[in-house]
Amino acid sequence: MAQYNFENARKRSELYRNIREYFLSRDYLEVETPTLSADLIPEPTIDNFGTTFINEFLGSSEQYLIPSPEVFMKRLIASGSGSIFQISKCFRNCEQVGEIHNPEFSMLEYYTVDFDENDSASLTEDFLKKTAIMDCCPSVLESWVKMSVREAMIKYADTDIETLQSASALRSHALEKGFHIPGPESWEDTFNRIFCTLVEPSLPVDRPVMLYDYPRQIKCLALEKGFYRRRWELYINGIEVANCYCEETSSEKVKSYYDEEYSRLVQQRADNGKVIPDVDSSYYEVFDTFPPCSGVAIGLDRLLMAETGAKDIKDVLLFPLQI
Repeated sequence: MAQYNFENARKRSELYRNIREYFLSRDYLEVETPTLSADLIPEPTIDNFGTTFINEFLGSSEQYLIPSPEVFMKRLIASGSGSIFQISKCFRNCEQVGEIHNPEFSMLEYYTVDFDENDSASLTEDFLKKTAIMDCCPSVLESWVKMSVREAMIKYADTDIETLQSASALRSHALEKGFHIPGPESWEDTFNRIFCTLVEPSLPVDRPVMLYDYPRQIKCLALEKGFYRRRWELYINGIEVANCYCEETSSEKVKSYYDEEYSRLVQQRADNGKVIPDVDSSYYEVFDTFPPCSGVAIGLDRLLMAETGAKDIKDVLLFPLQI
């Protein structure tokens, strides 16, 4: 007979109750959006699950399991919902299945109108302390270490990305540091080689670490600021748990992002059999009425791991992936 960790299931229930109380007391609207969608935001680095809707009268159409609820929540923000939050199931394909990965996972996503990324950082630090479960591991509750990605790259990888802005310059630097690069690759891919090998494993684990100002070469729907994008990620116990954007509000820039990223996605997946999701070519029009805001996404399975001290994501899931 299967063994289920009901103690951690109770702790998940406690955490979710605390989350809802936290946001509802601050006048956020809790929303529920679909996990099955006819279109997705084009993200070449995230592989998708696809399926087919079949109906005797309506015919058939391709549908996709969402990798995050962003595509729907931004429509609500643009329509005047005000600040919103949601606990949802999300799905990402072709990722490693291991101690911190499961292809189906739980996410908390919240958008705060008239906030920027710094406001969201203050809110999230307060949120972690006030929603923590009883007997939460102390490292989760410590004050954050805050450093820019540039500072982290200099400190842990002896690499100043501001002086290595071209793909060729960064590649040459990586080769000098002993990295093996088998063929041509983008600036982003070389950055990730260095970052994942030298920086992530070196981050402090005795308290949460916020890395802010991500390189502008890593495309996303966060506002640009010089060499960087107004984005941060949060690590707890050395594991990425949350990310935040000061959201892009220009419909013109969103359209450009969609066009470029979808073209890159199709090019990458055309010959490997991976799902190529449909995108809404008019989605950019949502941003004609999109207010200034900041969005945060938190992986709840990983957060629960950090709070309980679990070493494997299976310890906080009643039904992890079965193959």
